[in-house]
Amino acid sequence: MAIKFLHTRIRVSDLEKSIEWYCKTCGYKVYKRTDKSPSGNQIVHLEIPGNEAMLELCYSPDFQVKFPEDLMHTCIGVDDIVAYCQMLADHGIEIWPSDWKTKFTSGGRKMAFITDPDGYEVEILEN
Repeated sequence: MAIKFLHTRIRVSDLEKSIEWYCKTCGYKVYKRTDKSPSGNQIVHLEIPGNEAMLELCYSPDFQVKFPEDLMHTCIGVDDIVAYCQMLADHGIEIWPSDWKTKFTSGGRKMAFITDPDGYEVEILEN
């Protein structure tokens, strides 16, 4: 029996804002959109081209998005983390650790984080 990971679902407070953020910031594309799921939610599946696993954004106007800090995060891999983080910084995205430029020149594992509009963390690793 073959099993594979398909998607991760997160609740968002503003669907259009989240779609725009994930597409512009993390390279996702809209794969599929459902305006009303069986439970009444708006669902958007996002994909990064060349990847099988997707990110599912779920919106319901009567659901308040609240979660404990550092509950979960997603992670993307990039070929050149310095160039990628510089591109994000040039677009006004806050990157942490804030001294990423210095840390990335000192060797070791290159890892950074950004935060989406609802407070979910996105880890960035160099491939």
